[in-house]
Amino acid sequence: MYYNKFKNEADLPKQVEEELDDTDGGDEQELWEHHRIVVDKGQTMMRIDKFLMIRLQNASRTKLQAAADAGSILVNEKPIKSSYKVKPLDVISIVLPQPPKDTEIVPENIPLDIIYEDEDVMIVNKRAGMVVHPGHNNVSGTLVNALAYYLRDNNFTKENNVRPGLVHRIDKNTSGLLVIAKNDIAMTHLAKQFFQHSIQRRYVALAWGNFKEDNGTVTGYIGRSAKDRRVFMMYDDEEKGRWSITHYTVLERLQYVSLIECRLETGRTHQIRVHMKHIGHNLFSDDTYGGDRILKGPSFTKYKQFVDNCFQLMPRQGLHARSLGFVHPRTGKNMYFEADLPPDFAGVLEKWRNYNKHVLTKHEDE
Repeated sequence: MYYNKFKNEADLPKQVEEELDDTDGGDEQELWEHHRIVVDKGQTMMRIDKFLMIRLQNASRTKLQAAADAGSILVNEKPIKSSYKVKPLDVISIVLPQPPKDTEIVPENIPLDIIYEDEDVMIVNKRAGMVVHPGHNNVSGTLVNALAYYLRDNNFTKENNVRPGLVHRIDKNTSGLLVIAKNDIAMTHLAKQFFQHSIQRRYVALAWGNFKEDNGTVTGYIGRSAKDRRVFMMYDDEEKGRWSITHYTVLERLQYVSLIECRLETGRTHQIRVHMKHIGHNLFSDDTYGGDRILKGPSFTKYKQFVDNCFQLMPRQGLHARSLGFVHPRTGKNMYFEADLPPDFAGVLEKWRNYNKHVLTKHEDE
């Protein structure tokens, strides 16, 4: 039997992976797995849920049935029911949430900004500074700790304590929306949508410089820097990174900075931050990718003081996950949510607007 598991895991020690990824976003592909199986010629007919339980580790019958219900199990490129009986040479493709790591999460009563909730999903507006998942240097105070407490009476959460309902992630110092699954069907259905890039995600970012075009697309392979493993960069070689796609649109031009909207097709670690630096538009106040220093503008002392004040008001990258759209796992309806800019981001944006309105106009008049 031919068996292939598409994960493209970076060649790093496990502890290093956990420390780097789980403390600052992490590649979303690491939250689910894709299996492809070609059935043996001599295979006798067998229910596919039973067949996959034998072939796959940590795949319970409940999870497999949920995957089938979500349309995440394909045989010869067609979705099937869990009662389907496999035949010789069938080609099976399945998307499943990654099994959680063997680490117990301590529930913590941390306030959450929940903007929507039903029996299947939650939409959380994460504040900047909150780590999504515990890691080597962040064992408490994370979004997962908060979810473990909030959903403590949920049986699905108890079974998936290490990653309660987590389908995707955003960086520690990025604010904005995350969707949380509350049961197996929702988890599997949402994992499939992320895997197929059908989730609609739009971010608002403040970037250095004035973009030449109103719209653009950045593509390339993102991988870890050989000089600093905490930092990611763009490569032309697929052996050094994972394929990534970001579409951007300029929303507002503010002379030395620009407000842009980014639409993700992939969910790589630090994707928007790496892409914007790659094209010469580092995100404003991003201390990891060089945006925390003055990259555009005059050398006037007052201008330097103005930018420093902006850095102090928003001492993190200007990036906010503003909107999120997906198909509801139970109803099949299109769901869409938006979150306003948080006060630090909104305050810095208003400062730049006032600077352009008053200071630049004054220079032009002179």
